[in-house]
Amino acid sequence: MLTERISLTQLFALILAFNLGSSLVFGIGLEAREDSWLVILLSTFLGVIVAFFYFKIIDMLPDKNLYQILEYCFGRPVAIIISFIYAVYFFYIAARIVRDFSELTSAAILPVTPIEFISLTLTVLLGYILYLGIEVLGRTTEVLTPYSIFFLLLLIIFLYGSRSISLENIQPVMGRGVGIFIKSMFPYEVARPYGEMVVFMCILPLVRNFKDSRLTYLVSVVSSGLFLTLTSLLITTSLGSNIALRANFPLLSATRLVSIGEFIERIDVISVFMIMLGVLVKSSVFIYGGLKGLEYIFKLPYRYFVMPMIFIISVYSIFISRYFADHVYEGLRVIHYLLSMPLQFMLPILLYFIVLVKTSVQGSSVSK
Repeated sequence: MLTERISLTQLFALILAFNLGSSLVFGIGLEAREDSWLVILLSTFLGVIVAFFYFKIIDMLPDKNLYQILEYCFGRPVAIIISFIYAVYFFYIAARIVRDFSELTSAAILPVTPIEFISLTLTVLLGYILYLGIEVLGRTTEVLTPYSIFFLLLLIIFLYGSRSISLENIQPVMGRGVGIFIKSMFPYEVARPYGEMVVFMCILPLVRNFKDSRLTYLVSVVSSGLFLTLTSLLITTSLGSNIALRANFPLLSATRLVSIGEFIERIDVISVFMIMLGVLVKSSVFIYGGLKGLEYIFKLPYRYFVMPMIFIISVYSIFISRYFADHVYEGLRVIHYLLSMPLQFMLPILLYFIVLVKTSVQGSSVSK
């Protein structure tokens, strides 16, 4: 099996684009209304703790990925079962992300194009990138991420120039009480996207100069949280909390408010580019995590499984839910408790303590 490596800059770009990901499609924290930006900001602090927790597990066993750590803790027979669950979970989330973008494209950009064709086109692109390897994904993200950041700042300038931003839309602060604030923050905004970074336990061992990656890793998580906060502020101050909550694609709706001199308007391409890059990276990372699970289970290079899984994900993204409303409800209310909580938090906590105990025992044995 070929050894793949990514640089610290590529790691930064991957995490930044991953965390923006599908969060830009539907927006996050909007249930808190005027306080959505504050929910995301405070969720970022909790998210840094969660992300660092994943990093710490890898740091104790830097040459092992998630699946190899499972074998280290439980032995191969049990590890194969849990690895299969994680692989299916990663593929499932990837299918949901593909459906997110397909719904956006079908509803707002290419209304005549069948959603099946959109899904197939996107997944074939994902398959091509992943077949070339994680290094190609890293380099692609490294090149395109600065453009995404530039477009976000440009969108803020355009909305301000259009006089579409009103700070009254985020007042009063905490006006609806602490209850809805806490309810919006946990588990939804912590699990999405920070809990989803459990998949980076399959990528962190591939980082060159891993010993120097801690700062890059944490800065990328904080930066993504700040950009999500900025995006939420942009959506809420331009649309207002009520419209933002009802809009299917709030960032796209905010972008359509831009009108400067009846010349600069209909700049949907800016928000579509940001959303597409995030979707591309996030779904690719999840598929890669699932493929590494199949590689561990069957002891075959993951490239053998790329195209079969790509077509399965493409088909499943269509049948994952019948209606758009069901798709959103399942993503926000169901999977967090059935899948995300056990696989993002409970099992990694168990892994951490087992690895801590085993490494401590081995360290004491060596010292004797």
